[in-house]
Amino acid sequence: MSNQHDSPRPLVTGPDDGPEPPYPLRLDGKVIKGFGRGSSELGIPTANIPLSGLSVGGHEDVESGIYYGWAGLSPSKATSEHPPHTQSSKYSHLSSPLQETLSSIATEGGTSDKGAVYPMCMSIGWNPFYKNTVRSVEVHIMHHFETDFYGSHMNLSILGFIRPELDYVSKEKLIEDIKTDIEVSGRSLAREPYARLRRDPYLLEFEGKGEMAT
Repeated sequence: MSNQHDSPRPLVTGPDDGPEPPYPLRLDGKVIKGFGRGSSELGIPTANIPLSGLSVGGHEDVESGIYYGWAGLSPSKATSEHPPHTQSSKYSHLSSPLQETLSSIATEGGTSDKGAVYPMCMSIGWNPFYKNTVRSVEVHIMHHFETDFYGSHMNLSILGFIRPELDYVSKEKLIEDIKTDIEVSGRSLAREPYARLRRDPYLLEFEGKGEMAT
């Protein structure tokens, strides 16, 4: 049985004046090769980081579901060739005006040799449609890359919850919901109280970080 969305969804989540506890949640780890489904089957690539147990950012009670926030990536060929302030017509999961807004937010922070910060939409959970046997973290960076960044370190600042984890009757329904998740993430992050959290120094602090998510 499916418990997918059958009614219109809100296009913004979280209080307009900024995140409320327990947010922001912090999670970091090394980007590894995942299940290979994001790009090949769904057309929506994801970066995976390994979870150690069920804790997320030190919290044992984080609900499985879809979240949004900012992702810091350690320096790599991918971040230098595709910095956050650039736009690409090849990235089709956000409307052009929203891409422009997020790019301008990225430009405000300037560039850094410490890495780069991008908007992200992520899932935490078991992915019931694919019947995963382990709880995983799958992060979609809302930006076009020609180069992968496996082996990079990723720092996540999770600012809000979008929806619980659902099952679907078809892959097409899953893709439709993921695209809505991305739009909700972009609109939610474009608000000033959320946009300014892109400048959190934590996002570009990579020294001494391990491979497993903490």
